[in-house]
Amino acid sequence: MTSPRLLVARTRRRLLLATAALALTAGCATGTGPGTADGRAAAEGPQRGGTLRAAFAGGGAAETLDPHAANLFVDAARAKALYDKLADFGSDLAPVPRLAARWEPNRTLDTWKITLRPARFHDGRPVTAGDVLASYRRIADPKAAFRAKASLEPIDLAASRALDASTVEFRLKRPYAEFPNVLAAFGTSIIPAGTTAFDRPVGSGPFRFASFTPGRSLVVTRNDAYWDGAPHLDRVEFVVASEESARSSALLAGQVQYAHELAPATARTHEHGGRIRIVRLPGSSLQGFAMKTDRPPFDDKRVRQAFQLIADRRELVDGALSGAGEIGNDLFGKGYKYYASGIPQRTQDLDRARALLKAAGQEHLKVTLDTAPAAPGFVEAAGIFKEQAAKAGVTVEVKVGNKDTYWKDILDGGTFASYRSGAMPIESHISQRLLTGSTTNATHWRHADFDALYREAQSTPDEARRTALYERMQRRLHDEGGFLIWGFSDWIVGTAPGLHGVDTEAPANTLDWARFDKTWLT
Repeated sequence: MTSPRLLVARTRRRLLLATAALALTAGCATGTGPGTADGRAAAEGPQRGGTLRAAFAGGGAAETLDPHAANLFVDAARAKALYDKLADFGSDLAPVPRLAARWEPNRTLDTWKITLRPARFHDGRPVTAGDVLASYRRIADPKAAFRAKASLEPIDLAASRALDASTVEFRLKRPYAEFPNVLAAFGTSIIPAGTTAFDRPVGSGPFRFASFTPGRSLVVTRNDAYWDGAPHLDRVEFVVASEESARSSALLAGQVQYAHELAPATARTHEHGGRIRIVRLPGSSLQGFAMKTDRPPFDDKRVRQAFQLIADRRELVDGALSGAGEIGNDLFGKGYKYYASGIPQRTQDLDRARALLKAAGQEHLKVTLDTAPAAPGFVEAAGIFKEQAAKAGVTVEVKVGNKDTYWKDILDGGTFASYRSGAMPIESHISQRLLTGSTTNATHWRHADFDALYREAQSTPDEARRTALYERMQRRLHDEGGFLIWGFSDWIVGTAPGLHGVDTEAPANTLDWARFDKTWLT
């Protein structure tokens, strides 16, 4: 099994080789230092001042700055600017302390003491244990539907308490060996106790709120009192440009200095032209389709298995991602800790797929595949899979939806949809997407015995035993699950030559991804 640290090391070597080739091809005057795309600028040191304009795909007029309601990458990037979490994930997917200076479990792993570092909200109030508990209780409110609710489920928030202003004692419902993953979970930002409105949000992050127009832009300004050091930039403007072509065009025209999630074809065209820098993070984003396991025809596992056998994964990677990725095996987290690499790679088998469909009484199956230009390669992958399915006698109707509401639309709607995910630990993926109470359970995978197996893994202190339990869960998902994971795509970001300090090893959803407090302009 490839560990995440080894994966990062391999990524580092690939990036160093690639940027060395770029320097030779384009005649660049700057080398590349470890961890950044601009070695000379890093050596000369950061410069203070300026406004960075960063383009992301957005969520339309319904966007909010409530960090607990975050679902999109732009939500996570904006939340990172305005707020802090107790911890975040490093590039190797291990939790890194943030507002939590340290954490200590008791001997039985069912009580964890969290010590806060000195930090203040933008209005001058200190961040306290009371704010932490209020934030977590808000997320866990049974009347709410916040994404991180499932991650917080192991905490007995009624019994948890503030030992003093800077110390939280979390009481858990059961032993939990990997509890620090909860502290770093997506959507667990700490807000001031009593916060009910987010039209002028107050956080403890590196930037302060200035203005917000949903579906268009957020402007933030430097927080000089930030606990982790004041940002170099005066301002950051998050610009919404849902179409990839709009983001790349704005970058090439100098209208923005950072363009998130570029298409492989764009990267190939401009990688060696000298007008922009391309940052590649191999295998950072899962690519696939989600089948709702509680709705016909996918409530029959034979149909799900048939669709997984229909997929020609190499053709999908080459066609939808222009080859910028690697094939998947219907499991999340390739290369991450606990990934079940011993499960044989699934390959296309049209005869077996036809036989399964016949056994399920679905020989002339017709299905609708929901997709949208909500992510690069989505519409292309849907078209390729439609052609592959036809070879097995399956008619796939591709329905292209609204890119701004796509993720909300497919969570409970439809039966079959394009899907992708950024990086997170496998344990977090299971808790957020595959438990009966998970709020982003796109496949509607709900099985009490699977939930129990996950809880057993949580409660197991022995890592070898825990690894075996995670393998059991993955073997079950590989055989019966609702995800058809055909690939893992390179994460591609474009930057202007004058933007420095962009981390070249941080997958999406990790601490140093879209971390604009550490970037600067020249």
